[in-house]
Amino acid sequence: MANPELNNALEAIYSSLKNDNEDIDARILALKIILHAQGMKSVEVDPAKLVQPNRQGRKMMQSYFKKRGVTVTFAEVAA
Repeated sequence: MANPELNNALEAIYSSLKNDNEDIDARILALKIILHAQGMKSVEVDPAKLVQPNRQGRKMMQSYFKKRGVTVTFAEVAA
């Protein structure tokens, strides 16, 4: 289970995405710092919390985050 610091960083990113990507780069940097401190390079994101949870939205997010040094994976959606 992720620590509270990581959860807070992810919630800040979800909030930023809902607010038209407001301060997204700063929030990605904060996430990257937290991941580095924990020896991680990737983060699992809940696709249900994305503004555009379809394939195109997920791929766009992965690409944007990857350019900033964070690998994004997506949690499996329970059927």
